[in-house]
Amino acid sequence: MFFVMEVATRYVHILGATTNPDDPWTTQQVRNLLMDLDDPADFRFLIRDRAGQFTASFDAVFSDAGIKVVKIPPRCPWANAYAERFVGTFRREVTDRLLIINEHHLWAVLQRYANHYNHRRPHQALQLTPPRPDHPTAKPGSTSIRRQPVLGGLINEYEPTAA
Repeated sequence: MFFVMEVATRYVHILGATTNPDDPWTTQQVRNLLMDLDDPADFRFLIRDRAGQFTASFDAVFSDAGIKVVKIPPRCPWANAYAERFVGTFRREVTDRLLIINEHHLWAVLQRYANHYNHRRPHQALQLTPPRPDHPTAKPGSTSIRRQPVLGGLINEYEPTAA
């Protein structure tokens, strides 16, 4: 899984999934990300680990967009705690309880989970709101709530119903 997270908002961009990520693949994925962003100038830094697929050409894509690349210290994954937390959350909420059949299935699950994570899942750091909510939040005292199963009922989303 290859993703980028906006730390301030916790919004996650899923860039791709492959069994063999290499320099050309990762570089192309970040080019696609920068083309899809509304305003790449909103990003000032990219914090990344020291994996082999992140080479000079990968860093150059960000440098050309005016984004400073910061490498975490060697053998120190918690220096990028927000990304590690997302990976752990995805693992606990999805892959520990779901058998992924192939790369296409993984991509579909990643996309659906990212949509849930970005638009519906409450985040403690954001006062229990999602990064970019796509529905009205329930007011305290609401008695009528509708449950919507996600990923075949593996996860549930809740929203107030019209009274």
